Amino acid sequence: MTLIPITAIPEGLALAGGSEPPDAAIAAALADLPDKAPVVIMVHGKGYRPGQFDRDPHNLLFAPRGGHGNSRNISWPRRLGFALPGPRDPLGLCIAFGWEASGRIWAATAKADAASGPLAALIALIRRFAPGRRVDLIGHSLGARVILGAVAQAEAGSVGRAILLAGADFTGRARQVLDTPAGRAAEFFNVTSRENDLFDFLFERALSPLGRESALGRGLGGAENWLDIQIDHAATVQGLRAMGLPLAAPPLRICHFSVYLRPGVFRLYRRLVHDREGLTMAQLRAALPLTPDPRWSRFPRLLPRRWPGATAFGKRA
Repeated sequence: MTLIPITAIPEGLALAGGSEPPDAAIAAALADLPDKAPVVIMVHGKGYRPGQFDRDPHNLLFAPRGGHGNSRNISWPRRLGFALPGPRDPLGLCIAFGWEASGRIWAATAKADAASGPLAALIALIRRFAPGRRVDLIGHSLGARVILGAVAQAEAGSVGRAILLAGADFTGRARQVLDTPAGRAAEFFNVTSRENDLFDFLFERALSPLGRESALGRGLGGAENWLDIQIDHAATVQGLRAMGLPLAAPPLRICHFSVYLRPGVFRLYRRLVHDREGLTMAQLRAALPLTPDPRWSRFPRLLPRRWPGATAFGKRA
C-alpha cells in the first residue's frame, strides 16, 4: 500500500495518530518509487478533526477503503488508484494531509490559512528526499484554500498539478498564487458545479460581505496554466465522454460534495494524476467549454416568465 497518513500539529507534521515525524516514512516510500510514479497529497475540507474518531479524515475520506459514517465518506486513496489490495509494484505515493478544520466558516477559514504552512513544509520535505519530483495536490472546499496558500509558499517547480474541487476560495487570491514561483510552473484544474452555487454564494457573503470577491465557482479563466472544469455543463459532459471519461448525470440541484461523489469524476482525477502525458491541459482546453454556465442556472424558474428578470433563473434540469 502506498498511503501515508499525516496530520498537521502545532509542532509541525506528524504521522497520523501520534507525534512521530513523517520524515523516515516518506524517505523510505520515495526510495522505492519508480522515477515517473506520481506523488499526490490529498487535502480535506471543513468539518474534519484529526484524532476525533468520528470526524478523523484518516478514518473517513482518507481511509484505504470506504470510511464509516455517512455515504459521502468514500475512499479517496482507493478511487485515485493507490490503496489497492495485494502485493504489486507501487503506482505512486499517496499522502493524506489532515488538519484541524472545525468551527464556523470564519474560524475554519483561518485554520485553513494556518494549515497552508505545514502543507508547504510537507512539499519541501518531499523535495528534500526527491529533488526532481513534482508533487500533485487534490483538495475539496477549504482544502483548496489550503492548497493555494501552500503553493504560494512553495519553491519554484515543486508543484505539478493542483486539482481544486468546489474550492472555497476567491478568484483574486488564486490570481495572486498564479504569480508566485511555484504557481507559475504548476497546472491548476478548478473543478466546479452549479450544484455548489448556494455554498459559493454563502462563502462570498461570509468572507466578502461587500461583494468585492468572487468564489472560484464563478471560474477564473485567462491563465495558460489554469482550467475551469464545470462538471455539470452539458458540453463538458459531452467532451469528457468523447475522451473516454463518462460522467453520471447530476442527481441534485444543491450539493457541496458532487465534485467527488458524482459517479465517473474520479476517472478524470485518476487520469490527471497517473497519465500526465496522455491527458494534457491543452487537450482538455480544446475539448471542454471555457465559459461556465451562469450562477443559479440549474435552479428552476422562481418567478413567472412575465416578471422582469425572471429569465435570470435557469430552466429546470
